Amino acid sequence: MADASWAQEAEEAVEAVVEAVEEAAAEVAPPTAEEAAALAEAEAAAAEAGDYSVEYAAPDDGDYSIAIVDTPKFTIDNLWICIAGCLVFIMHLGFAMVESGLTRAKNTVNILFKNSMIICIGFVTYGIMGFNLHYPGYGDDSAGWFAFAGFGFLAQGSEILNDPSLMTSSGYGLDMTAYADFFFQAMFCATGATIVCGSVAGRIKLLPFLIFITFFTAIVYPLVGSWHWGGGYLNKMDTAFYDFAGSTVVHSVGGWGALVGAIVLGPRLGKYASDGTIQPIPGHNMPLVTIGVFLLWFGWFGFNGGSVLAADAGLVSLVLCTTTFAAAAGGLATAITSWVIGGKPDLSMALNGILAGLVGITAGADQMAMWEAVLIGAIAGVLVYFSVLLLDKLKIDDPVGAVSVHLTCGIWGTLVVGIFGDSAGGAQLTSQIIGIVVVGIATVILSAIGFLVLKFTLGIRVSEEEEIEGLDLGEHDMSAYPDFQQTFIKSYHAREI
Repeated sequence: MADASWAQEAEEAVEAVVEAVEEAAAEVAPPTAEEAAALAEAEAAAAEAGDYSVEYAAPDDGDYSIAIVDTPKFTIDNLWICIAGCLVFIMHLGFAMVESGLTRAKNTVNILFKNSMIICIGFVTYGIMGFNLHYPGYGDDSAGWFAFAGFGFLAQGSEILNDPSLMTSSGYGLDMTAYADFFFQAMFCATGATIVCGSVAGRIKLLPFLIFITFFTAIVYPLVGSWHWGGGYLNKMDTAFYDFAGSTVVHSVGGWGALVGAIVLGPRLGKYASDGTIQPIPGHNMPLVTIGVFLLWFGWFGFNGGSVLAADAGLVSLVLCTTTFAAAAGGLATAITSWVIGGKPDLSMALNGILAGLVGITAGADQMAMWEAVLIGAIAGVLVYFSVLLLDKLKIDDPVGAVSVHLTCGIWGTLVVGIFGDSAGGAQLTSQIIGIVVVGIATVILSAIGFLVLKFTLGIRVSEEEEIEGLDLGEHDMSAYPDFQQTFIKSYHAREI
C-alpha cells in the first residue's frame, strides 16, 4: 500500500487523466456507461496502488481502450528492450569485420559498403511495410499464412506512445512502446539480411545485391517470420513451433537465402580447379575477423537476452549464461576438431565455431540447463566444421562460412528444442521439423525468384576482369588500403594465373 504522499500524487495523476478523458470525450462520442464504469474502476485501483497509472486511447472505432500500467516495471522493461536493440545493432559492425577479414583485401570497401547499406535499407523497408507484414495480427479464424496490416507505421506520431493496446495484456502483453518493439524487431530483420552478404562476397554486382536485400527485408523475412512470431500458421499448430530468438526465423532464413545466392552466382574464379581440387582463397585480415566475432558475441547478449522481451531478472540472466556456455563450447569443439583432423588449430574455424554455438543455442536459450547449453554448442561446433568441408565438396563457394554457421547450425538449434530443455518431447520435435521444412521451402523459393529475376534482367555477376582486379576499384573506384603499394598481382592460389 502506498504512503500518503504517494497516494496524493496518484490522485493528482488520476485527476489529470480524468480531465484529459473529458476533453477527448468532448470531441468524440462520449463513453458508454460500461466504459465510464471501467475507467472509474481503473482510476480507483491506480490511486490505491500508487506506482500504477491509467492509460487510455481515445476511440477511433467507438470504443475506449483503458489499462492500468505498472509504471516502474514498464519503464525498466522498455529500457532493456531499447538497450538490447542497440546491442543487436552493434552486430552489424561485427558482420562487416568478419566478412571483410575473411575475403580478399581488394574487396574490402565493397563488403563494408554493402554491410552499411543493409542496415539502412533494412530499417527503412521494415518501417514501410516489413513490420506490419511481420506482425499483421492474424485472427483466430485465419489460416495464418498471409496478412498485412498496411503501410501505416511510418505515419505514426507520438499519439501511440500511450496506447494501452500496445503495452499491456489487452494487446501484445508486452511492457514496451510500439517504437521500442519496432526498433528491436527491425534490428533482427537487418541481421537476417546481412547473412546473405557473406556467401556472395567477391563476385556479385552491387546494384542487384542491394535490390535483392530490399526484397528480402521488405517481403521474405517478414512474411516467413509472421508464421511464427507474428502468430501465424506455425504458432497455430496443436503443439506450437518454438524458436525463442531466431535459430530458424532469423538465422536459417538468412542461411537459406545465402545458399541460394551462392548457388545461383557460382564460385569465385579459381576456387575449384578443372581437375576437381579445392583451392583455398584465404582471407586477408584475421585480426579483423577476431574483432568481428567478439563484437557479434557481445551483440548476441542483446539478441538473446532482449528476446525475453522484459527485464526479467531470472530469465535474462539464465539466457545470458546459456548463450555464453554454448558459444564457448562451440569455439572449443571446432578448435579441437580442426586440430585433430587438420593437424593444426585453425583460427578461422575456431571463430566460426563460436558463432555456431551462438546460433545453435538461440532457439532454446530460455529453456536449457547449463550442461545442455554446453552440449548444444559443442555439437554445433563440430557440425560447422564438417559443413564447411561438405559445401566445398559440393562446389558451393561460401567465402565466410555463412551457410554453415547460420543454416546448418540454425537447423540444429531448432531441432534441439524438441530434444533438450523444458519442451523436449516427440510432439515438440515434430513441430520443430515441420517449422524447419516450411520455412526452408518458402525461403528457398522466394530467394530463388529474387536472384533469378535479377540474373536474367540486370545480371548479378561482375566480369572476370573486375573480379580479378577487385570490386573496390570496379564498383567504387576506391581502395581500403590506399597507403599500401598497389601491385594488382594475380593470385596463383586462386588460379588467376
